[in-house]
Amino acid sequence: MTLDQVAVGTEVKIIAVGGEGQLRVRLLDMGLIPQTQVRVQKVAPMGDPIEIHLRGYELTIRKEDAARIEVTQI
Repeated sequence: MTLDQVAVGTEVKIIAVGGEGQLRVRLLDMGLIPQTQVRVQKVAPMGDPIEIHLRGYELTIRKEDAARIEVTQI
């Protein structure tokens, strides 16, 4: 399953971060690394962007980027 498919309020653990080049580096720099637990806080009315909670802070990412992050339920 990917992060863009997770329901609001659900906690998941990151398995892998996809993407290539600068996009992947940017996602990893924001703290989206394997074994990190994240919770989907909100989804915008049109479905994009997605707000998640991880490592003590809130992060908003595009749905397109969230689709590159593989997760599993805890």
